[in-house]
Amino acid sequence: MTVTAFPSPVAAAISSRERAIDGLRALAILGVVCGHWLVEGLSPGVGGGLVVDSPLRVAAWLAPLTWVLQMLGVFFLVGGYAAGRSLTRWRAGGGSDRAWLGRRFLRLAWPVVAAVALVTAALPVAGLAGAAPATLRTWAVLLVQPFWFIGIYAVVTALTPVAMRLDRRWGWVAALPMAGAVAVVDVARYGLHLVPDWAGYLTVVPAWMFTYQIGVAWARGGITRATAWRLLGGGAALFLTLVVACRYPLSMVTVPGAGRSNSNPPSLLVPALAAVQSGAAILLRDRFDRLLHRHAGLWTVVGVLNLCAMTIFCWHQTALVGVSAFAASLGRFAGLTDAPLAGGWVAQRFGWFPVLALALGLLVVLVRRFERPAPVVTARHRVLAVGVAAVFGAYLVTVY
Repeated sequence: MTVTAFPSPVAAAISSRERAIDGLRALAILGVVCGHWLVEGLSPGVGGGLVVDSPLRVAAWLAPLTWVLQMLGVFFLVGGYAAGRSLTRWRAGGGSDRAWLGRRFLRLAWPVVAAVALVTAALPVAGLAGAAPATLRTWAVLLVQPFWFIGIYAVVTALTPVAMRLDRRWGWVAALPMAGAVAVVDVARYGLHLVPDWAGYLTVVPAWMFTYQIGVAWARGGITRATAWRLLGGGAALFLTLVVACRYPLSMVTVPGAGRSNSNPPSLLVPALAAVQSGAAILLRDRFDRLLHRHAGLWTVVGVLNLCAMTIFCWHQTALVGVSAFAASLGRFAGLTDAPLAGGWVAQRFGWFPVLALALGLLVVLVRRFERPAPVVTARHRVLAVGVAAVFGAYLVTVY
C-alpha cells in the first residue's frame, strides 16, 4: 500500500522561495516589531488613558541597540533584490512594467486599507466599552505611525524600472550618488545652515533608494564578495566618522525631546548603517541558506513570517496597545503600563515580549485573510477605501 503525503498549505507556499532572502526579510520584520515594542512605553497620562513615552529619553545607553534593531536597510536591500528578480521574470513572460507595478502596489495597499477600516470600526466600539479617549488616540497614532515606511517603499518600488536601467549602465556604483545626495543635504542643513529643517525631507527617497539600488544589483549578480566587503568596511568607516567626528546622534530612531533625528528625516547615518547591514547580509547569505535548509522548523517559521509580513507590520502596534490597555484596566505592571524611567524598565519590557507576541499571533490569525488582495478590485472596493481613509483621517485631525 502506497501512502501519498500531501504538503501543508504553508509548505506548498514556501517551497519555491529563496530561503536566505526570506530569512533576511524575516530578520528585518522582527527588528521593526521588537524595536517598536522596546522603545515605545505606554503609561497612564495626566487625564487618564495611555500615552506614549520612550526609554530612549532617559537611557542613552540604549542607542547602540537601535543600530541592530533598525534593520530597514536590510528590508530595502531584500526588496530591491526581490523586485529585480520579479520584474525580470515578468518581462520574460511578456508582461508590462505598468501591470507589474499595479500588482505590487495593490499588495502593499490592501492590508493597510483593511487595517485602517477595521480599526476605524473598532474605535467607537472601544469608546463605548469604556476606553479612555487618550488610549483611542494613542491607538490611532501608533497604527499609522509605521505607514510612512510603506509609502516610501511604494515610491522606490515605482522606481524599479529606473533602478534596473541604472544598474545595467553603472552596476552597484549607481547607488553611491544617492548617498551623496543625502550628504549634500546634511552639509547644507548641519554644516552650512543654508536650508531650513524641513529641507531634510529631500533625503527620504535617496536615503532608502540607496540600499534598494544595491539590492537590484545583487539580483543581477553584480555584487561580488569583494564588493560586499567594501560596503561593509566603507559603511562602518563612514558611520564612525559621522558619530565620532561629526557628532551625529547615536540613536537610529527619534528620541523624544532631542533636537536632531537620524530617521526623521533620514541623515547620512541611515545609508551608512544600511551599507554595513547590506555588506554583512550579502556575505552571510550562503551560510544563512545552509542554516535554513538544515533546520526545517526554523525555515517554516521564516516562511510564515514572510507570508504574513504585511499583516504583522500593520498590526504589531495594535497588539501593544491592546495588551497595555487590558493590563492598565487591572492595575500597574512594571515594564508594560508604568513610565519607562527606571533603569530596569527595558529588562522588564523584554519579559512582556512573549505576551505581546501571543497577542500579535492571535491578531494575525484573525486578519490574515487580508494579506492578499481580492482577485478583482471593484469600484465598491475603491469607494470603501476612499471612505475609510476620509473617516480615519478626520478622526486623526480631530484628536490632534
